[in-house]
Amino acid sequence: MVNTILMFNSIVAAATFFLLPTLGEIYAERSGILNLGIEGMIIASAAFSYAIAYSTQNVWLGVLFGMLLGAVLSAIHAIVSITFTRTQVVSGIGLTILGTGLSGILGRGVVGKAIDTLENVNIPILSEIPYIGEIFFEHPIIVYISYLLVPICWFILYKTRIGILIRSVGENPEAAYNQGINVNLIRYLCVIFGGMMSGLGGAYLSLGYLNFWSEGITQGRGWIVIALVVVALWNPLGAFLGSYVFGAFDVMQYYFQLLLPTPVLKMAPHLSTILFLAIWGIILSGKKVKSIVGAPTALAVPFEKS
Repeated sequence: MVNTILMFNSIVAAATFFLLPTLGEIYAERSGILNLGIEGMIIASAAFSYAIAYSTQNVWLGVLFGMLLGAVLSAIHAIVSITFTRTQVVSGIGLTILGTGLSGILGRGVVGKAIDTLENVNIPILSEIPYIGEIFFEHPIIVYISYLLVPICWFILYKTRIGILIRSVGENPEAAYNQGINVNLIRYLCVIFGGMMSGLGGAYLSLGYLNFWSEGITQGRGWIVIALVVVALWNPLGAFLGSYVFGAFDVMQYYFQLLLPTPVLKMAPHLSTILFLAIWGIILSGKKVKSIVGAPTALAVPFEKS
């Protein structure tokens, strides 16, 4: 008999992992920079966070260094794609290869090593609400941070001058530059923010969700994040909904092992990604719809000052 509350609690935990890097990538892509290196940043940060937490016996120091590594790796992508205006797709794939290899080095000494990971913190009053409290308010602090980040990221992107600048350089960088906007600076900041969020997602993966480190720990989840940005229509609110849908797919494979073969269950998140992209591709094929909810016009297009 499946414990329904435990299942939904697990879905929240899984969704948080998808949500954090998705929010960061939305900002990067809204500024016009596509980063396919998310998988590499997540797995490298997961290894580094776990290694730092193990060596210092301080889990929050591990989280901090995971975010810093994500920022450093994303800065490499920013330098290549923004300063040197090289192909963003190639740079991103190279970053994934670099991060994956780096994770093996950083995590070599902590494979199979147990440490004290992020503890669940029950929110007073809210955690006492029947069903709702047990599902949403008995998690590590990072989960609660994700709840707050969604409205904050949405508000900044759509209700502030900073958000207008970000969307402007993603839609028409030439016009933004002619208006005196520092296009490259905004893109750098957005890409590095995306890297920090991927680093936070990696730290949460090894220190708060799975609570261990082993090579290949991400199992390709970083690629799902890239698809989630599209599913979310480059909107933080959409990222919240999409992350919980994919979090459910990620968790369900463990609850239906008796009904379906294990290989099929492991493919479920990736098959669902393809399905969602196909559906959204059909929806966005209409010019009118695409003009309203489509990708930033200058996404993945190098900008060179005239």
